[in-house]
Amino acid sequence: QVQLVESGGGLVQAGGSLRLSCAASGRTFGTYAMAWFRQAPGKERAFVAVINWTRNTYYVDSVKGRFTISRDNAKNTVYLQMNSLKPEDTAVYYCAASRTFNIATMYRPDPYSYWGQGTQVTVSS
Repeated sequence: QVQLVESGGGLVQAGGSLRLSCAASGRTFGTYAMAWFRQAPGKERAFVAVINWTRNTYYVDSVKGRFTISRDNAKNTVYLQMNSLKPEDTAVYYCAASRTFNIATMYRPDPYSYWGQGTQVTVSS
């Protein structure tokens, strides 16, 4: 069982930056693929980025060059550094963990067994 707790959300002006953190419980953090999803009001939960256990990273096109996902296995924590934020980045951001990783399905919510409670990110124009 893995418990995930996100932090770091808040209100920021367009062009600003935020760093989200996701702290995980358990001793096998390093064996999980860790992802960030987001859900805007009235929309489905959408993939943002993932980092697997070999530290390969993948991003949705809309955040490439602006967001960076990273992990610190010693601290059981995954991060999402968000720069050049836009109003369309406004959403609740969720951290997720999966024991498996497949490029074909990494963008879908269903492979991820564990989810955090979410943290609100609001970008004002």
